[in-house]
Amino acid sequence: MPAYQRLTRQSIDLWPEFMAELYDHSGSVNVNYDRKGGLVLCLGEKAFEERRALNAQLAEQLRNSDNLDQDLATEMLDRRQLQSLMPNLRLGSEIVGASYCSSDGHANPLYLLAALHAAVRRLGGELLSEHRVETIRRNDGSFVVETEQRHFRASRVVIAAGISSGKLAKQVGLEAPIRPQRGQILVTERVQPLLPLPCSGLRQTTEGTIMIGATHEDVGEDSSTTTEASISLAAKAVRIAPDLAQLRLVRHWSGLRIMSPDGFPIYTESEEFPGAFVVTCHSGVTLAAVHAHVIAASIVRGTFSSDTGPFSHRRFHVNAAA
Repeated sequence: MPAYQRLTRQSIDLWPEFMAELYDHSGSVNVNYDRKGGLVLCLGEKAFEERRALNAQLAEQLRNSDNLDQDLATEMLDRRQLQSLMPNLRLGSEIVGASYCSSDGHANPLYLLAALHAAVRRLGGELLSEHRVETIRRNDGSFVVETEQRHFRASRVVIAAGISSGKLAKQVGLEAPIRPQRGQILVTERVQPLLPLPCSGLRQTTEGTIMIGATHEDVGEDSSTTTEASISLAAKAVRIAPDLAQLRLVRHWSGLRIMSPDGFPIYTESEEFPGAFVVTCHSGVTLAAVHAHVIAASIVRGTFSSDTGPFSHRRFHVNAAA
C-alpha cells in the first residue's frame, strides 16, 4: 500500500520533533530514540535478491510522488560492507548481505509508553485502569461511554481499544475487522555493545540486552509463550550471529498484535454517528509521531483529511473496492 509507505516516511520525519516534545511534556522521560539507520539481514542469496526486488518495488511505487525523499532510499550491502558496519559482531556463514536505510531508527517501547502516560497526566488528562467499556451510545447530541464504574459524556469518541476495537466500533455504526496475531520475543542478559544498528529480528537496547524476535502466529487471543517459538527464534539468531549462543536468556515475552485483514491501519469516522472515530494499527511505535501530530489534529478538527482515505474501513467492503 503506497499510502502506508508515505505515512511511515512522514512519521520518520516527525519523530525527532515528537521525541523532543514528548520529553518536555513527560517531565524528561528519555525514550532512548536513536536514528543511525537500520538493517534487514539476508540469510542466503535468495533472500538477498528477494529483498532487492522488494526495495525496487517500493521505490517504484513512489517514483512519481512529490512525497518521496531521496534520503530515505534503501541500498543493498554485500557481506563485506555489512561486516564493516558491525565490527564487533561475527556474522554467520549464511549471511550474504543486508538492505540498509539511513533514516531508520529505534526507540524503547516501554519508555515510550511511560512517557506518553506521564505526558497525558501532566497535560491534564486522566488514565483509568480497570474501566472496561461496555457500551457507547448517542444521547442528546453527545456520546455516552459506559463502564461498570462510571459513565462519561463527550462530543467526540476515539475507539483505540486494541483487539476489542471491532466490537466497540459496531456500536457506532463502524466495521473494524480486527484480529489478534501473537508475537514472541526473547531477551538476553546485558552485554557490551554488539549491534550498533537495529536489525530485522535483532536489536540491542541502550541497557545492553539483545531482543530476538519475533514470531507471527494466528492463535486467537492466546498470549502465552511456547517452547517451540523460543527454539525457532534462538536457532535463527545463532545462524545470524553464532556468538549469541554463549549468552543467557533472561526473559521470554509474548504479546498480541492488532491486525486488520490487510495488515494496514484503520483510521475512519462513523457516517451514522459523526464524531465517533476508530484509530487502530499494529505499528504503534513507528507511527506514534504521525498519530500525535497528524491523526490527533484531524480528530480535533472534527474530520480526517483526504490523506487518510486509503485507511478507511470501507476498503474492506467488496462492492466499494470493486
